[in-house]
Amino acid sequence: MQTPNQAKTLDVLIPTYRRPTALVTTLASLFGQTFRDFDLVIADQTEPEYAVDRGELLTLRRAFELRGQRVQYIRRPHRRGMAEQRQFLLSQARAPFILYLDDDLLLEPEVVERMLAVLRGERCGFVGMAPIGLSHVDDVRPHEQQIEIWDGPVQPEEYVFETVPWQRYKLHNAANPLHLGQMYARDRVVRYKIAWVGACVMFDRQKLVDVGGYSWWPELPPEHCGEDVLAELLVMRRYGGCGVLPSGVYHLELPTNVPNRRHNTDDLIRKYLGSLRISGGSSGG
Repeated sequence: MQTPNQAKTLDVLIPTYRRPTALVTTLASLFGQTFRDFDLVIADQTEPEYAVDRGELLTLRRAFELRGQRVQYIRRPHRRGMAEQRQFLLSQARAPFILYLDDDLLLEPEVVERMLAVLRGERCGFVGMAPIGLSHVDDVRPHEQQIEIWDGPVQPEEYVFETVPWQRYKLHNAANPLHLGQMYARDRVVRYKIAWVGACVMFDRQKLVDVGGYSWWPELPPEHCGEDVLAELLVMRRYGGCGVLPSGVYHLELPTNVPNRRHNTDDLIRKYLGSLRISGGSSGG
């Protein structure tokens, strides 16, 4: 029997900001997972004047704790950007596997179990399950569905900035994950090649730490995007990573909390992965 201080198999790490109702939805779907050997760490950057102790959130926290799942709820009102927030969450984790989960998702009951089975089976650095935008359920986009399914074990993919197959991001637009799952993963779990996955990504914690995690966060302005792209590319080049179908993750389709998209991690990707222009064409970075 596990003691309260014993680490679980998985830590679920949730950054949140001004989304109490969405957060409750996400937590409720986590409470219904078939896999339960996880604790939670929630880092809330909502300003004190907007923070509210809601009964729904308190009830869910108590329900998790009643069945032996710790919920660490940390208020962090000083915003230094998503990369710093993710690095903080990583520093709180103790489990061998971690799941970064956005605060505006609805998960089917087998999502965590399915992702963990793939990550353990492949022994790669991370797996991702792309969220589905259900407002696009009838918006079928065959021109964005050029999927590359892994044939054999997931392998590291070494890229420099100019050679990353960025076009793979289109697989995750709109309801593409749903339509791809219907085509390729009706009766099996499919692993496919990605550029990156957002919102729902499970890492082997030590492998993420080995490549530095998000320790480069001070090199970004407080308002930025793309921190998940750089972290995943760094893990992918050493340990490999993949997407998982079928996806059982649904996006609540709320407005982004980072409306200013001018500052991304392109320059840092060039710095940490290398560039053809400065590396003489080396594919190893």
